[in-house]
Amino acid sequence: MKRWLPLLLVLLVGLAYGDIPRAPEATLEVTLDQGDLVKMEDIDPFVALDLRYATKNNFSGLAVYPVNVAVLRRGTALKLAAANAQLMEQGYRIKLWDSYRPFHLHQLLWEMAGDKRYFFADPKYGSVHNRGAAVDVTLVDIRGKEVEMPTDFDDFSGSAHRYAPMSSAARANLDLLTEVMISNGFQAIDFEWWHFEDDSWWQYSILDLPLQLFTLEER
Repeated sequence: MKRWLPLLLVLLVGLAYGDIPRAPEATLEVTLDQGDLVKMEDIDPFVALDLRYATKNNFSGLAVYPVNVAVLRRGTALKLAAANAQLMEQGYRIKLWDSYRPFHLHQLLWEMAGDKRYFFADPKYGSVHNRGAAVDVTLVDIRGKEVEMPTDFDDFSGSAHRYAPMSSAARANLDLLTEVMISNGFQAIDFEWWHFEDDSWWQYSILDLPLQLFTLEER
């Protein structure tokens, strides 16, 4: 019991942070404005893409996203590219599991999720993913092979907490990823080791722009 006390304290403190329900805004404004959203592959083609919600390989067992495209605010995408460049110098790359999430699809994921306490922001408040300013990422080697990390994506258990017990290799890889992401303008949360938010996320509005718009050929 004693060895779990520090983790329990971290869990209690962490309730105030992360992609979990925040204090409500005066009015939740959801817009269709494209703003400065960009495709990540146009900013950095060396970021590996494995967009789980565009496949059946996620907690729901369904392809929730209608298209396989990673979209972020330009400023957030540039920060992620800078982090990826730094990691590539050390023989690693970033793999992106999730990025911009349209508000209506976030509502759908919320309805399907079992444990809503920590892993999905209440749609009443919106998510940083809805703002195009949050990413779910993991670490791979330069060839794209995954390295050891604490868990797989969407592990709705205590093992997903960044201070949970894990192997020394997973801890070293997570520490490297976290250090590089934070040094390039992101902030981490406790309950999902893979989730990072642009430290300027509050500047961006919540969007419900369909992902399909970013797969249309330019005319």
